[in-house]
Amino acid sequence: MSRRIAHLDIDAFYASVELLRRPDLRGLPLIVSGSGPRSVVTTASYEARKFGVGSAMPTSRAMRLCPEAIVIPPDFAAYRAASKVVMDLVRDTVETVEVVGLDEAYLDLSDLFSPKTEMRRLVAQIKEAAGLTASVGIGPNKLVAKVASDAEKPAGFVVLSREQAIARFAGAPVGLVPGIGPKTAERLHELGITTLGELAGTPDEVLAARFGTNQGPWLARRGRFEDDSPVSEERIAVSESRERTFDVDVSTIPEMEDHLRRMARELCAGLVKQDRQGRTIAIKVRLDDWTTVTRARTIDEYTDQADRVGAIAVELLRAYAPRRPVRLLGVRMAGFAHEAAAAPPKTPGDQLALEL
Repeated sequence: MSRRIAHLDIDAFYASVELLRRPDLRGLPLIVSGSGPRSVVTTASYEARKFGVGSAMPTSRAMRLCPEAIVIPPDFAAYRAASKVVMDLVRDTVETVEVVGLDEAYLDLSDLFSPKTEMRRLVAQIKEAAGLTASVGIGPNKLVAKVASDAEKPAGFVVLSREQAIARFAGAPVGLVPGIGPKTAERLHELGITTLGELAGTPDEVLAARFGTNQGPWLARRGRFEDDSPVSEERIAVSESRERTFDVDVSTIPEMEDHLRRMARELCAGLVKQDRQGRTIAIKVRLDDWTTVTRARTIDEYTDQADRVGAIAVELLRAYAPRRPVRLLGVRMAGFAHEAAAAPPKTPGDQLALEL
């Protein structure tokens, strides 16, 4: 492979940092979560995951699945400090690094004489300096590398060509690859496409007829593990959002509108600091029965003005007119000026289904 890309992912990062501070909890099921009545799991140790506990799961449900789990509140200052140790080591090893979170990064290994040796050395350095284990995937592109790094966690080290990835994951569900979410997977299932092998073998024209001339062929390329996106040292999020889960359901529209305007102000304050403006405003509404709905509108001009964003968010809420109390609300901005073109293409039908 002339192009060699690695994806490095620290295993159960938040939980692992907590265990460094509380080694007496090693081997026990551990959940990192807030303490509110509607808190969700930030991450869980592998001992807890064996019971079906996963990230973003309501903590109440996680405790039903694993009653003996120990819950620890998140300490993001500690996580950022640990991340800095890791990423400093990564940048000392590889020149071009794309950090995609506190616990993961893409590395361009193309110029290294022995990339596998260098990555094994890096993993050992991270273990020695930070006390953390990492899983690594290496492939000819970011897509293969990402899926490979998830394949044998924890402490996995998987090297695959594109052809090997196609063969190894042919029977895997289509949602295995990044960019294919539950809604897209459901639409693929309607075509009888449930595995990556089936997706790879579906003619582009069939997918184009269902998903559009841009997204259809793009999905086929995901199934074939084709990806030419570069490892970029500057990673700019293609969307920004603010959302809040309420301890007590919000039952009146005026109160919901107040929350949306407040979140719009918080969101736009961050955008102003980043000198970013967007055109697509979306809201997310989760009812008390867990029904979750999104609504979006794309305007003609770019904006970072809180009054404008808040007004559109309120209009979207009024148009939806939730008939039940609301447990969560969110506001999102996307469609930024000069944003990266690496995101999956959208068809017109996707406009009202933005996920926050």
